[in-house]
Amino acid sequence: MHGRKPVVCLGILVADVVGRPLRALPGRGRLVLVDEMSLHTGGCAVNTATALAQLGTPVEVMGRVGPDAFGDFLLSELRTRGIGVGSVARDPETGTSATMVMVDADGERRFVHYIGANARLTLEDIDWDVVERASILHVAGALVLPGLDGRPTAELLGRARSAGVTTVLDTVWDDTGRWMQLLEPCLPHVDYFVPSLEEARALTGQDEPEDIGHALLDHGVGTVGLKMGAAGCLVMTDAGESLRIPAFEVDAVDATGAGDAFAAGFIAGVWQGWSLEDTARLANAVGALCVTGPGATGGVRSLRDTMAFMQSARIRNT
Repeated sequence: MHGRKPVVCLGILVADVVGRPLRALPGRGRLVLVDEMSLHTGGCAVNTATALAQLGTPVEVMGRVGPDAFGDFLLSELRTRGIGVGSVARDPETGTSATMVMVDADGERRFVHYIGANARLTLEDIDWDVVERASILHVAGALVLPGLDGRPTAELLGRARSAGVTTVLDTVWDDTGRWMQLLEPCLPHVDYFVPSLEEARALTGQDEPEDIGHALLDHGVGTVGLKMGAAGCLVMTDAGESLRIPAFEVDAVDATGAGDAFAAGFIAGVWQGWSLEDTARLANAVGALCVTGPGATGGVRSLRDTMAFMQSARIRNT
Protein backbone atom coordinates (compact mmCIF):
# COMPACT_ATOMS: atom_id res chain seq x y z
CA MET A 1 0.00 0.00 0.00
CA HIS A 2 2.73 2.44 0.97
CA GLY A 3 5.50 1.25 -1.36
CA ARG A 4 8.72 1.34 0.63
CA LYS A 5 8.03 4.68 2.31
CA PRO A 6 9.08 4.34 5.95
CA VAL A 7 7.12 4.58 9.15
CA VAL A 8 8.29 7.33 11.53
CA CYS A 9 7.96 6.55 15.25
CA LEU A 10 8.14 9.81 17.16
CA GLY A 11 8.12 9.95 20.93
CA ILE A 12 9.79 8.62 24.01
CA LEU A 13 13.20 6.93 23.94
CA VAL A 14 14.18 5.24 27.19
CA ALA A 15 16.95 3.06 28.58
CA ASP A 16 15.37 0.30 30.69
CA VAL A 17 17.25 -1.35 33.55
CA VAL A 18 15.23 -4.52 34.12
CA GLY A 19 15.48 -6.68 37.25
CA ARG A 20 13.51 -9.91 37.57
CA PRO A 21 11.87 -11.57 39.37
CA LEU A 22 11.16 -9.15 42.22
CA ARG A 23 9.84 -11.27 45.11
CA ALA A 24 9.56 -8.45 47.65
CA LEU A 25 10.10 -4.70 47.72
CA PRO A 26 13.12 -3.78 49.88
CA GLY A 27 12.54 -1.76 53.02
CA ARG A 28 14.44 1.47 53.65
CA GLY A 29 18.17 0.81 53.71
CA ARG A 30 17.62 -2.83 52.70
CA LEU A 31 18.61 -4.88 49.66
CA VAL A 32 16.72 -7.62 47.85
CA LEU A 33 18.17 -9.97 45.25
CA VAL A 34 16.82 -10.71 41.77
CA ASP A 35 17.89 -13.54 39.49
CA GLU A 36 18.89 -11.28 36.61
CA MET A 37 19.39 -7.62 35.76
CA SER A 38 19.97 -6.28 32.28
CA LEU A 39 19.97 -3.12 30.16
CA HIS A 40 17.40 -2.86 27.40
CA THR A 41 16.07 -0.26 25.01
CA GLY A 42 12.67 1.05 26.01
CA GLY A 43 10.16 3.81 25.49
CA CYS A 44 7.17 3.60 23.19
CA ALA A 45 8.91 5.00 20.11
CA VAL A 46 11.88 2.63 20.43
CA ASN A 47 9.78 -0.42 21.29
CA THR A 48 7.35 0.10 18.43
CA ALA A 49 10.13 0.87 15.94
CA THR A 50 12.06 -2.24 17.01
CA ALA A 51 9.03 -4.47 16.56
CA LEU A 52 8.31 -2.90 13.16
CA ALA A 53 11.91 -3.55 12.07
CA GLN A 54 11.53 -7.18 13.20
CA LEU A 55 8.38 -7.39 11.06
CA GLY A 56 10.31 -6.10 8.04
CA THR A 57 8.76 -2.61 7.92
CA PRO A 58 11.19 0.25 7.13
CA VAL A 59 11.21 2.57 10.13
CA GLU A 60 12.88 5.68 11.54
CA VAL A 61 12.83 7.05 15.09
CA MET A 62 12.43 10.70 16.00
CA GLY A 63 13.06 11.93 19.54
CA ARG A 64 15.64 13.23 21.97
CA VAL A 65 18.41 11.62 24.07
CA GLY A 66 21.07 13.01 26.38
CA PRO A 67 24.87 13.27 26.02
CA ASP A 68 25.41 10.18 28.18
CA ALA A 69 26.10 6.44 28.06
CA PHE A 70 22.37 5.63 28.01
CA GLY A 71 22.01 7.82 24.89
CA ASP A 72 25.00 6.15 23.22
CA PHE A 73 23.48 2.75 24.03
CA LEU A 74 20.07 3.61 22.54
CA LEU A 75 21.46 5.03 19.28
CA SER A 76 23.88 2.14 18.85
CA GLU A 77 21.17 -0.47 19.43
CA LEU A 78 18.76 1.21 17.02
CA ARG A 79 21.38 1.41 14.28
CA THR A 80 22.19 -2.27 14.79
CA ARG A 81 18.52 -3.09 14.19
CA GLY A 82 18.47 -1.16 10.92
CA ILE A 83 16.33 1.66 12.32
CA GLY A 84 17.00 5.21 11.09
CA VAL A 85 18.22 7.57 13.84
CA GLY A 86 19.18 10.61 11.75
CA SER A 87 16.33 12.62 13.29
CA VAL A 88 17.17 11.86 16.93
CA ALA A 89 18.35 15.05 18.66
CA ARG A 90 21.07 14.92 21.34
CA ASP A 91 20.32 17.22 24.26
CA PRO A 92 23.56 18.75 25.58
CA GLU A 93 22.19 19.42 29.05
CA THR A 94 19.68 16.76 30.08
CA GLY A 95 20.19 13.04 30.65
CA THR A 96 18.62 10.32 28.56
CA SER A 97 15.29 9.13 29.89
CA ALA A 98 15.61 5.95 31.94
CA THR A 99 13.38 3.52 33.80
CA MET A 100 14.02 1.01 36.53
CA VAL A 101 11.68 -1.88 35.65
CA MET A 102 10.98 -4.36 38.43
CA VAL A 103 9.28 -7.51 37.12
CA ASP A 104 7.25 -9.57 39.58
CA ALA A 105 7.34 -13.37 39.45
CA ASP A 106 4.00 -13.40 37.55
CA GLY A 107 5.32 -11.00 34.88
CA GLU A 108 3.62 -7.84 36.16
CA ARG A 109 5.84 -4.77 36.34
CA ARG A 110 6.62 -1.78 38.55
CA PHE A 111 8.38 1.30 37.15
CA VAL A 112 10.57 4.10 38.50
CA HIS A 113 10.95 6.63 35.69
CA TYR A 114 13.15 9.64 34.89
CA ILE A 115 11.65 11.69 32.00
CA GLY A 116 14.95 13.40 31.14
CA ALA A 117 15.50 14.51 27.55
CA ASN A 118 12.03 13.30 26.47
CA ALA A 119 10.58 16.29 28.33
CA ARG A 120 12.45 18.68 26.04
CA LEU A 121 11.25 17.29 22.71
CA THR A 122 9.37 20.13 20.97
CA LEU A 123 8.06 21.01 17.51
CA GLU A 124 11.44 22.68 16.82
CA ASP A 125 13.02 19.20 16.92
CA ILE A 126 10.74 17.84 14.20
CA ASP A 127 12.43 17.07 10.88
CA TRP A 128 9.46 17.93 8.66
CA ASP A 129 11.12 16.55 5.52
CA VAL A 130 11.35 13.14 7.19
CA VAL A 131 7.77 13.32 8.48
CA GLU A 132 6.31 14.40 5.15
CA ARG A 133 8.03 11.66 3.15
CA ALA A 134 6.85 8.97 5.59
CA SER A 135 3.95 6.61 4.91
CA ILE A 136 2.81 6.62 8.55
CA LEU A 137 3.59 8.90 11.50
CA HIS A 138 3.21 7.16 14.84
CA VAL A 139 3.24 9.42 17.91
CA ALA A 140 4.29 7.03 20.66
CA GLY A 141 4.05 8.09 24.27
CA ALA A 142 1.60 10.97 24.24
CA LEU A 143 0.88 12.37 27.73
CA VAL A 144 4.51 12.08 28.90
CA LEU A 145 5.93 14.43 26.26
CA PRO A 146 5.41 17.76 28.04
CA GLY A 147 7.13 19.76 25.27
CA LEU A 148 4.74 18.34 22.68
CA ASP A 149 1.57 17.28 24.49
CA GLY A 150 -1.67 19.06 23.67
CA ARG A 151 -1.86 21.61 20.86
CA PRO A 152 1.71 21.01 19.54
CA THR A 153 0.86 17.32 19.00
CA ALA A 154 -2.38 18.37 17.28
CA GLU A 155 -0.36 20.66 14.99
CA LEU A 156 2.12 17.88 14.28
CA LEU A 157 -0.59 15.35 13.41
CA GLY A 158 -2.58 17.86 11.37
CA ARG A 159 0.44 18.90 9.33
CA ALA A 160 1.42 15.26 8.70
CA ARG A 161 -2.08 14.42 7.54
CA SER A 162 -2.23 17.40 5.22
CA ALA A 163 0.93 15.99 3.58
CA GLY A 164 -0.88 12.70 2.97
CA VAL A 165 0.73 10.83 5.88
CA THR A 166 -1.40 8.32 7.83
CA THR A 167 -1.40 9.16 11.56
CA VAL A 168 -1.32 6.75 14.50
CA LEU A 169 -1.39 7.70 18.19
CA ASP A 170 -0.64 5.74 21.35
CA THR A 171 -0.72 7.04 24.91
CA VAL A 172 0.82 6.12 28.24
CA TRP A 173 -0.76 6.45 31.67
CA ASP A 174 -1.10 10.10 32.68
CA ASP A 175 -0.31 10.46 36.38
CA THR A 176 -1.29 14.14 36.24
CA GLY A 177 -4.86 13.26 35.26
CA ARG A 178 -5.15 15.74 32.38
CA TRP A 179 -6.12 13.07 29.82
CA MET A 180 -8.79 14.58 27.54
CA GLN A 181 -7.63 18.14 28.24
CA LEU A 182 -4.40 17.27 26.39
CA LEU A 183 -5.74 14.81 23.84
CA GLU A 184 -9.00 16.40 22.72
CA PRO A 185 -7.36 18.78 20.20
CA CYS A 186 -5.32 15.88 18.77
CA LEU A 187 -8.02 13.27 18.20
CA PRO A 188 -9.62 14.79 15.04
CA HIS A 189 -6.19 14.43 13.36
CA VAL A 190 -5.74 10.73 14.29
CA ASP A 191 -6.43 8.02 11.71
CA TYR A 192 -5.72 5.14 14.13
CA PHE A 193 -5.77 5.42 17.94
CA VAL A 194 -4.50 2.38 19.87
CA PRO A 195 -4.82 3.03 23.64
CA SER A 196 -5.02 0.42 26.38
CA LEU A 197 -8.40 -0.24 27.98
CA GLU A 198 -7.28 1.35 31.27
CA GLU A 199 -5.97 4.48 29.53
CA ALA A 200 -9.08 4.76 27.38
CA ARG A 201 -11.34 4.43 30.44
CA ALA A 202 -9.50 7.29 32.15
CA LEU A 203 -9.63 9.30 28.93
CA THR A 204 -13.34 8.93 28.19
CA GLY A 205 -14.90 8.30 31.60
CA GLN A 206 -16.64 5.28 30.05
CA ASP A 207 -16.28 1.70 31.31
CA GLU A 208 -17.55 -0.65 28.61
CA PRO A 209 -15.25 -1.10 25.57
CA GLU A 210 -17.97 -0.29 23.01
CA ASP A 211 -18.94 2.87 24.89
CA ILE A 212 -15.27 3.89 24.99
CA GLY A 213 -14.95 3.29 21.25
CA HIS A 214 -18.02 5.40 20.47
CA ALA A 215 -16.77 8.22 22.71
CA LEU A 216 -13.39 8.32 20.94
CA LEU A 217 -15.00 8.19 17.49
CA ASP A 218 -17.24 11.09 18.57
CA HIS A 219 -14.04 13.06 19.27
CA GLY A 220 -12.98 12.61 15.64
CA VAL A 221 -10.76 9.50 15.64
CA GLY A 222 -10.92 7.53 12.37
CA THR A 223 -10.36 4.03 13.80
CA VAL A 224 -10.01 2.93 17.43
CA GLY A 225 -7.95 -0.19 18.23
CA LEU A 226 -8.57 -0.80 21.92
CA LYS A 227 -5.94 -3.01 23.59
CA MET A 228 -7.63 -5.32 26.10
CA GLY A 229 -4.81 -7.71 27.08
CA ALA A 230 -6.08 -11.24 27.64
CA ALA A 231 -9.43 -10.22 26.14
CA GLY A 232 -7.79 -9.35 22.80
CA CYS A 233 -8.83 -6.12 21.13
CA LEU A 234 -11.84 -4.16 19.97
CA VAL A 235 -11.62 -2.28 16.68
CA MET A 236 -14.24 0.34 15.79
CA THR A 237 -14.30 2.73 12.83
CA ASP A 238 -16.07 5.97 12.00
CA ALA A 239 -17.69 4.05 9.13
CA GLY A 240 -19.56 1.86 11.64
CA GLU A 241 -17.38 -1.27 11.62
CA SER A 242 -16.95 -3.03 14.96
CA LEU A 243 -14.75 -6.10 15.47
CA ARG A 244 -13.79 -7.98 18.63
CA ILE A 245 -10.68 -10.06 18.00
CA PRO A 246 -9.74 -12.61 20.69
CA ALA A 247 -6.21 -12.93 22.05
CA PHE A 248 -3.78 -15.79 21.35
CA GLU A 249 -2.73 -18.16 24.12
CA VAL A 250 0.93 -17.84 25.16
CA ASP A 251 3.06 -18.43 28.24
CA ALA A 252 3.87 -14.96 29.56
CA VAL A 253 7.46 -14.29 30.65
CA ASP A 254 7.51 -10.49 30.73
CA ALA A 255 4.65 -8.14 29.81
CA THR A 256 7.00 -5.18 29.19
CA GLY A 257 6.30 -3.55 25.84
CA ALA A 258 3.27 -5.67 24.90
CA GLY A 259 1.17 -2.59 24.13
CA ASP A 260 3.90 -1.15 21.91
CA ALA A 261 4.23 -4.49 20.12
CA PHE A 262 0.48 -4.49 19.51
CA ALA A 263 0.80 -0.98 18.04
CA ALA A 264 3.63 -2.19 15.78
CA GLY A 265 1.54 -5.09 14.52
CA PHE A 266 -1.34 -2.75 13.83
CA ILE A 267 0.90 -0.29 11.99
CA ALA A 268 2.50 -3.13 9.99
CA GLY A 269 -0.94 -4.32 8.86
CA VAL A 270 -1.97 -0.79 7.86
CA TRP A 271 1.37 -0.28 6.07
CA GLN A 272 0.78 -3.43 4.02
CA GLY A 273 -2.82 -2.51 3.22
CA TRP A 274 -4.35 -5.48 5.03
CA SER A 275 -8.02 -5.64 5.98
CA LEU A 276 -8.96 -4.30 9.40
CA GLU A 277 -9.61 -7.80 10.74
CA ASP A 278 -6.26 -9.17 9.53
CA THR A 279 -4.51 -6.05 10.86
CA ALA A 280 -6.07 -6.52 14.30
CA ARG A 281 -5.21 -10.23 14.36
CA LEU A 282 -1.59 -9.40 13.48
CA ALA A 283 -1.53 -6.77 16.24
CA ASN A 284 -2.80 -9.33 18.76
CA ALA A 285 -0.20 -11.86 17.59
CA VAL A 286 2.74 -9.45 17.82
CA GLY A 287 1.57 -8.36 21.27
CA ALA A 288 1.18 -11.98 22.41
CA LEU A 289 4.59 -13.05 21.14
CA CYS A 290 6.21 -10.02 22.78
CA VAL A 291 5.41 -11.30 26.29
CA THR A 292 7.08 -14.66 25.62
CA GLY A 293 10.58 -13.12 25.95
CA PRO A 294 12.28 -10.76 28.40
CA GLY A 295 12.45 -7.00 27.89
CA ALA A 296 10.27 -4.72 25.81
CA THR A 297 10.67 -6.61 22.50
CA GLY A 298 12.19 -9.92 23.62
CA GLY A 299 9.61 -12.20 22.03
CA VAL A 300 8.84 -10.29 18.82
CA ARG A 301 9.51 -12.33 15.65
CA SER A 302 9.67 -11.78 11.90
CA LEU A 303 6.46 -11.35 9.93
CA ARG A 304 6.81 -14.85 8.48
CA ASP A 305 7.27 -16.43 11.91
CA THR A 306 4.45 -14.33 13.36
CA MET A 307 2.11 -15.47 10.60
CA ALA A 308 3.12 -19.09 11.24
CA PHE A 309 2.31 -18.55 14.93
CA MET A 310 -1.11 -17.17 13.95
CA GLN A 311 -1.82 -20.35 11.98
CA SER A 312 -0.90 -22.71 14.81
CA ALA A 313 -1.63 -20.82 18.04
CA ARG A 314 -4.68 -21.45 20.17
CA ILE A 315 -7.22 -18.68 20.60
CA ARG A 316 -7.70 -17.65 24.20
CA ASN A 317 -11.17 -18.32 25.62
CA THR A 318 -12.53 -15.31 27.51
